[in-house]
Amino acid sequence: MARANTGDVPRLGLVISTRCARKAVDRNRLKRLIRDSFRHHAAHLAGLDIVVIGKAPAIQQTNPQLRAKLEEHWKKLEQWARS
Repeated sequence: MARANTGDVPRLGLVISTRCARKAVDRNRLKRLIRDSFRHHAAHLAGLDIVVIGKAPAIQQTNPQLRAKLEEHWKKLEQWARS
């Protein structure tokens, strides 16, 4: 989910519940990967408030798979922000 904000800085919100990942270590891994990926794409997402909601299948994916999915999502959001 994303909305335009009035600033030039993108903001990120994370919702990774215990339904998504039972173990804290798994929730923290997801959060760490999402934050890291967001930092790399923040320059292209200026002016957006983004909320990432974790889903259960995400925990079963490897780190490279998650990074690839996040890359796709950031590109879609970037295109949406430009239009």
